[in-house]
Amino acid sequence: MHQIKIENLIQILSAELPDLETDFNLDINQKYLHGKGNELLTEVFESIGGTGVPPVLGKLKFDFKIKRQLFQYDDEVHFNRYRLNTLKTEVYNVFNFPWLDSYKRLCRTYEKDCLKAGLQERIWNGPPIASKVFGKSEDIGDLSGNGSSGWKLNAYNDAQYDLLTRLHGYKLIRIPQYENLMIGGALKKLDDLIRVPKEESHKAIVNWFGRKLEN
Repeated sequence: MHQIKIENLIQILSAELPDLETDFNLDINQKYLHGKGNELLTEVFESIGGTGVPPVLGKLKFDFKIKRQLFQYDDEVHFNRYRLNTLKTEVYNVFNFPWLDSYKRLCRTYEKDCLKAGLQERIWNGPPIASKVFGKSEDIGDLSGNGSSGWKLNAYNDAQYDLLTRLHGYKLIRIPQYENLMIGGALKKLDDLIRVPKEESHKAIVNWFGRKLEN
């Protein structure tokens, strides 16, 4: 469903934004992490209980790109206590992320949605590296003790995206599924608008996105 929503959003925007590039991949130059970058990433890693050497992604994949701006659409599993912990680290003081305060608020508010969507074993436990660096998960749904190693890995990887894009000279714009647009005098949830797109909402979506580009 995530990919379908992204395809719908791209279809709405591409007619108005000829510079929009889909399926952009960024190869990571790990030399950019030397020194302060490694310190920042290690703090993120340890803020959610990571042990050993912090793993570094070799390539980042984005939903779409416009010039030096990269875009990610975040669904329920990106909003929980572990992501909140990463958002409180020094990365977010060194670099300016306009969406930071709203993401902190969403992490506090919508963890219950993450619980509904993130109980599948592949999400809760994650790939083998998750338990290797964050320890064994508790039983599915139990956030006490060590909680979910899969959720922790997702939170760590999100923070990697935030840091690595800046180190490579890009601006990352995160779009939460909880974003609302004012249409016809009423607030409409963006996720609903792009899940089943209707032509009458296209202009409002394009105008909303234009404001994102200006921030």
